[in-house]
Amino acid sequence: MAADLKKMIPELSNTSVCMRDPQRVQDILQSMVKAGSNTVQVISDFDMTLTRFAYNGKRCPTCHNILDNSKLIDSDCKEQLKELLNTYYPIEIDSSRSVEEKLPLMVEWWTKAHELLVQQEIKKDMLAVAVRESEAMLREGYQLFFDHLHEHSIPLLIFSAGIGDILEEVIRQAGVFHSNVKVFSNYMDFDESGVLRAFKGELIHIYNKREGALLNTGHFKELRTRPNVVLLGDSLGDLTMADGVQDMENILKIGFLNDKVDERKQSYLDSYDIVLVKDETLEVPNAVLLYLTGNK
Repeated sequence: MAADLKKMIPELSNTSVCMRDPQRVQDILQSMVKAGSNTVQVISDFDMTLTRFAYNGKRCPTCHNILDNSKLIDSDCKEQLKELLNTYYPIEIDSSRSVEEKLPLMVEWWTKAHELLVQQEIKKDMLAVAVRESEAMLREGYQLFFDHLHEHSIPLLIFSAGIGDILEEVIRQAGVFHSNVKVFSNYMDFDESGVLRAFKGELIHIYNKREGALLNTGHFKELRTRPNVVLLGDSLGDLTMADGVQDMENILKIGFLNDKVDERKQSYLDSYDIVLVKDETLEVPNAVLLYLTGNK
């Protein structure tokens, strides 16, 4: 590894860190530091990127799982959601299938799951309880991550194929839903008595984040003065989240490789600048952000 890089950010020597081209990482970071932290924005996935993949050997829930596992859903619906997961999750992580092939199947999965949820007539005021009773956990170091970005007025865009209402509740309950945080996700549509009737707008799923990014060009226009992007994700579909950024100068892509490491490591190394293997913390992203804001 470029020796300077280890000096700049010692955390990049952690055993979980893999980089295909450390020199490139160093060049991007130096270029961003020169431009200043007021030119930086962070674009991140949520489930299993900002939240933990596992804790004490047990899988942690995604936004959808929080609902699936909650008392808001009857056992019959739980069973059907589980069948969907067992059918479609192996397809999602199958490295032998192309994105084109997976795409319609992922849409099918999300659509069926959302239809099942709507049938449950979930009440809006029960969502906070579902989150509180769940085992959702943000990654270790989350407070520094959210607070530091907020203190330095660096916009954090969270792009999620999960459920926006649940996602916001998770970060609200953790006390880190600051004013610099913007969420693009699937939001629930409640009727006037607060009962779930549908999901709003276009479905955002794991492979159409690019379209989502391009639909929200208004958001990115506001951020024209921030052409330097730090991107965090845990799937190859997350790499397109920054496609709406206009006149991008630098992008540093940090990828969490949580699962199926041997099969997927090479494709992650080819796509992400920094790959974090089975790392349940935000230690490396935090070290990068501290470096970019001059708080070494």
